Amino acid sequence: MASSSEIYFQLAELSGHVVAEGTWSATLRANCLYQCAHLAKPGHRCRLLQGSWEITPITPLAALDLSLGTCIQVVWLSSSAANTQSQSQAFAAIKADGSVVTWVEAGSGGDSSAVAPLLTGVVQVCGNAMAFAVIKADGSVDGSVVTWGEAGSGGDSSAVAPLLTEGVVQVCANIQAFAAIKEDGSVVTWGEAGCGGDSSAVAPLLTDGGVVQVCGRGMAFAAIEGDGSVVTWGDADCGGDSSAVAPLLTEGVVQVCSNSQAFAALKADGSVVTWGDAGCGGDSSAIAPLLTEGVVQVCSNERAFAALKADGSVVTWGEAGCGGDSSEVAPLLTKGIVQVTMDAVTTIDKCR
Repeated sequence: MASSSEIYFQLAELSGHVVAEGTWSATLRANCLYQCAHLAKPGHRCRLLQGSWEITPITPLAALDLSLGTCIQVVWLSSSAANTQSQSQAFAAIKADGSVVTWVEAGSGGDSSAVAPLLTGVVQVCGNAMAFAVIKADGSVDGSVVTWGEAGSGGDSSAVAPLLTEGVVQVCANIQAFAAIKEDGSVVTWGEAGCGGDSSAVAPLLTDGGVVQVCGRGMAFAAIEGDGSVVTWGDADCGGDSSAVAPLLTEGVVQVCSNSQAFAALKADGSVVTWGDAGCGGDSSAIAPLLTEGVVQVCSNERAFAALKADGSVVTWGEAGCGGDSSEVAPLLTKGIVQVTMDAVTTIDKCR
């Protein structure tokens, strides 16, 4: 484990491109690394990985295992993984001193005056269509959560407040609910019940200490357990019910991606499993032979998916008008592609 007063790190993308490098005090938390990454691509969200271990903003730098090397992998997230902040009518900005500024539509979180004294030491802000949630790491209590905005959409988290006082490492939002992963691997949810704010139906699977990732965008959530299995909850038609593909989600899942009404899971063997609304990509049977192996990345926009394969080709499915049909540019997607993002997908054919 790191013990020196300063630690050298290099932040590099999957392509090998170095985003940032330098020396940081071992007394700092990983939010300083996230800040450097965000300076390289303003407006983009990312995950930081050391080997297979995800580094969260409140991870102490001294806790990183230097035997794994000093290169930190930066994985840029598509807008689909950035939750649904684009649907909100408000903004929230974190300042360098850890304070937060909010503006525009008051009822959607633009007015944070009710919790202003609590908005210090903030390291992550997450928003849905009507509310915001932040994670704090102010040195006294690390991993506490503060929420505001429309009460029924998660702005009021009083029902689960005792579970949000410490230990939260990530908050994810869909359109009207939130899900928080704690350092013990459990998950706490709140907000609109039908959108996943009520996870009581799968509670035993979310409190066993094994969750490593939560994904949500529309009206449901999906969580990856440490053993590679997937748990889903929320609106059944939007992917909250994955029973039709349950046998395929018991192991080996390394990434889950969602759009407004469906999910796609990437497995360690390079295959992809989909569920949710058929027209939005929940049914990938039309291109199933292309998704059985070799996929290295999946991303989505509002109603379609795109999968990048190891040979540099791209496979798309979902609503045709949102890029699910890429036949017009098919010859250009057979090789040489190194990254796919939501913006790249939607240029195929703008959603109508």
